[in-house]
Amino acid sequence: MPVVKKILVAGTILVMAGGGFALGRMAGGVGNDVESAQARDQSHQLLASGQSAAVALGGETIADIASAAAPAVVNIEVDQQVSANVPGFVMPFLGGNMPNGMEFFFNGQRVGPGGKGGRSNLPKIEKHNTGSGFIVRPDGYILTNAHVVRGANKIKVTLNDKRVFSGKVVGTDSFSDLAVVKVEGSGLPTLKMGSSSSLRPGEFAVAIGSPLGFDHTVTLGIISAVGRSVTDVNGNINFIQTDAAINPGNSGGPLLNLRGDVIGVNTAIQANAQNIGFSIPVDIAKSVSDDLIANRKVTRPWLGIAMADLDETMAKSLGLPSTTKGVVVSQVIDGSPAQAGGLERGDIIQKIDGKDMTAPKEVQEYVRSHKVSDTLNFFVVRSGSPKAVAVNIGQYPDKIAAEKDDHSSPLEPDNE
Repeated sequence: MPVVKKILVAGTILVMAGGGFALGRMAGGVGNDVESAQARDQSHQLLASGQSAAVALGGETIADIASAAAPAVVNIEVDQQVSANVPGFVMPFLGGNMPNGMEFFFNGQRVGPGGKGGRSNLPKIEKHNTGSGFIVRPDGYILTNAHVVRGANKIKVTLNDKRVFSGKVVGTDSFSDLAVVKVEGSGLPTLKMGSSSSLRPGEFAVAIGSPLGFDHTVTLGIISAVGRSVTDVNGNINFIQTDAAINPGNSGGPLLNLRGDVIGVNTAIQANAQNIGFSIPVDIAKSVSDDLIANRKVTRPWLGIAMADLDETMAKSLGLPSTTKGVVVSQVIDGSPAQAGGLERGDIIQKIDGKDMTAPKEVQEYVRSHKVSDTLNFFVVRSGSPKAVAVNIGQYPDKIAAEKDDHSSPLEPDNE
């Protein structure tokens, strides 16, 4: 446990906890000017020593962060083509039931049983939706979620100072659910992209966006978890989970740290819970937005396998000791790098490049830490016998990305 020290500095509680932050303003000051000066000197020495990365926060700190960020946060209004309602039935995302054999999509999400071809033949109507975004370049490039602008016929971008721009989609990436929108402008305010690599649960986080159309709403919370896998939202991303209030319309808005740097792009919420929201880590967002702005193809390593955990029951069914560790290959995609390299359905991946693999997530993360065309050396158990397999990593194909975008991919939740 880190040592926690509380120091009174001009009425502010400063909590030193190995890099944490503390909020709070004392009702009164310290006892006298001498004690106040001594406290300030002590806090300055602690901060200068590098023993802790704590920051002293006064009562207006969050307001200052929000005020500084607001000019670069935008409200995005979109006219989209969506499936019309069926007379006598209520769309399921509004809480009703659907007739058998029909299927509905809402904001790219399949919300009912599928029919032929995985889509319904319902008539299309124009729908007006609201989302959020933030400016990443002064010449008018805005980062948001792909699902905010998907199928847009018209995009209206409104800044905090009430300036209104017409936007156009520069590019979208279905894999990460990110998009870049361009407006014509110069000298526009921007947000600084921070880093998500060292985030820890318990750090404070600030969300800004347009929940339910209430533009530039500010909420405060903490990082609840990092590296969170949420298959129902997007199994490709290890999300940041936060309890900063996020609601429909926040999608595409920034999640900030207490320096005002972007650490995530707010994307989804757990509908049947309170304050369980998910953000795309900014390290992913930076790379994708740079590629989209430069009109570069977003490249991602890909094997083309679906995986499952190897539990005791499955191990026994395969004739292996119940203590066997590894990851089961449940599917190999035709024409994939995995198939070309010799991986087969039923293989149990135990090591890659000598590194133990005990869960599908570990395989995913290891593959994604490499580049397209890198060679990975697999140690697998096949039909009870050990086997070495070398696989050259391929590029994630556009076809698979499109299938995932429609949520109609035949793959298992854990795939790579």
